[in-house]
Parts: sequence; C-alpha cells; structure tokens
Amino acid sequence: MMIKVDGSIGSGSGTILRLSLFLSALLNEKLYIFNIRAKRKPPGLKPQHLKAVLAVARLCNARIEGASIGSRELYFEPDGVGGGKFTIEIGTAGSIPMVILTILPISVLADKLVEINIVKGGTDVRFSPTINYIKFVLLYVLRKFNVNASVEVLKYGYYPKGMGWVTLKVSPLNRIKPVLLDRRGTLDCISGISVCTYLKDRHVADRQAKSALNLLKSKGIDVDVNIDVVYDFSNPLQKGSSITLWADFSEGCRLGSDAIGALRKPSEVVGGEAAKKLLAELKINSTVDVHLADILIPYMALAKGYSCFLVRSITEHLSTNMRLMKMFLDVNFKVSKVGNVFRVECY
Repeated sequence: MMIKVDGSIGSGSGTILRLSLFLSALLNEKLYIFNIRAKRKPPGLKPQHLKAVLAVARLCNARIEGASIGSRELYFEPDGVGGGKFTIEIGTAGSIPMVILTILPISVLADKLVEINIVKGGTDVRFSPTINYIKFVLLYVLRKFNVNASVEVLKYGYYPKGMGWVTLKVSPLNRIKPVLLDRRGTLDCISGISVCTYLKDRHVADRQAKSALNLLKSKGIDVDVNIDVVYDFSNPLQKGSSITLWADFSEGCRLGSDAIGALRKPSEVVGGEAAKKLLAELKINSTVDVHLADILIPYMALAKGYSCFLVRSITEHLSTNMRLMKMFLDVNFKVSKVGNVFRVECY
C-alpha cells in the first residue's frame, strides 16, 4: 500500500506535508506526496520543511527521495518509529516552531525518549507560532492528551539571520487520551512573556508588555494580568522581540495569542497586536484558540475515544487537517455551530 497525497488540496500549505509524514509514520506505509506547498510562493520545500523531513526520516529509519530545497514531490518509506538524540541545523531564519509541529506528533509514537536540538533557525518569525506559544500554550494543552513534552530555549532567533537554538524532549507514553474541551468556565487569570534580544536600552520588552496590559484593562479585563519581561542576551548576531499571552479558565482551558517585532514596528504595536488577538478569543465561548485548533487534529485522531473542542472559526487549515485524517484513518470528525462558536468532535 502507498499513501498518495496531493499537496494542493485545501490550504495547499506545509501543514499537508506535516500531516502526510505523520500518517506515513503512524501507518508505517510508503508516502508519495506531490504538489508540495502548491498554493505558497515559492512552492516546494523550504529549508525548515526539508530539515523537518530529514528529522522525521531519521526518527522513522526512512528511505526518502526528492528531499531537496524547492522539491514539489517526495517519496518517504518509513521503517518504524525509533527515538534517540540528534541535532537539526536549519541554517536560515526558517521556523523552529514549524519544525517542532512536524516532529512532535511522530515523536509521541516512539518507544523511547526523543531529544532533538534544533539549531540555527528562527524561534519567532512571521507566519509561525512563537516558540513561547509552543512552550506555554500548545504543550500545556497536549498534556491533557497525556503527551509529556518540553521545550527549552537556549537562543532566540529572528529574521533574517535566525541563529536560534531550541531543545525538544518527548517522553514515551502508553496511549493518547481523549480530551473533552466543551466548557471553559470563568476566566481565572491572564499570563504572558514579553521577550527581546539585545534591545534593553530601548525598553522593548517592557513597552510590549505595558501596551498589552493597558489594552486588556481598557477592554474591561478585571482579572490578574501577569506578563513576565525577559531581556535576553543569548544571540549577539540577531536582535528581535516577541510577546506571547495566554488566558486560563476554571475548567482547565487555555487560550493563547502572540505577536513578533519587526524593523520599524513600534513595541506598542506588537503588544497591542497580541492583546487584540486574545480579546477576539475571550469575547466568545471558545475553548481553544483559532491557531491551536488545527494543530490538535492528529492528537484527537490518535486518541481512542471521543474528543471535542469549541473554536470561533473553521479555518482552511483546520478543514484540510480533518479531511486528511478521515482519508486514511478510521476516524470521524463532525463540525456543528453552537451559539457563537463551532463544536469540533472526533470519534
């Protein structure tokens, strides 16, 4: 049997490549994926995609063809999911979080510890979650699925040089547990982390945090808001900044948001951007934020039993991910409108 996937379906993005590799590893079947990132400019494999493919190949003892920058097709033949410790070097400002999103669901299939150093990449770059979103939002929610993973940031990295360094550790587990996220309860608190690298003289991290706090309070948020301010000196080659926020609720839900700094982008704008994203989640009854929803789909598919969550919109990424899971696994997804949110069910 061979899994054949048209990378132009749905979102036509790198998420199809990530999930196709996950399906190949899970089923231990050959994969042929074509039209990779067909709806992105430029299409084909970028450096972070290539490095993720090579890392997954190492985890799965796989034979691969077509693994080169710009390639629009890939043959991938796994031979079981191992574990171990190794290093991935991206070599550009390619997104480290996106590499983690590729490796993580496959790592939970391993029968021993997976420890991966991802070096010379971007921790906080455009079109990607920040590394602190991965650490404080994604991994927090995945613990509910029984996933025991950690992220350690040794160097932050930004566009255009990157040079970030992150260690991902994933412990072996017996099974993925189904999770019900159908109630969020009352808002307990809002937390966050505002980071800047070699910009302390401009008070960038403080200004980002203050801007986010002021906007949240001006919109009637009356719970404690605690945003840690971090002045980082780990990367002398690349200055940059980011802010990540998350809201915790009495039923155990956590909603997140983030924003990154850029040249000539005021710190106040960065902080306000993250706060506005979080406020969009808070004003309705969602239990996961819109960016987390599609990431959870493979874990819901792995869990034996019924899982669900509430989300404010059904993105093309989310629709594509559910479609792929249903194509190759014995799993069903159902989407229904409940008041001002969408209920996504997996069974």
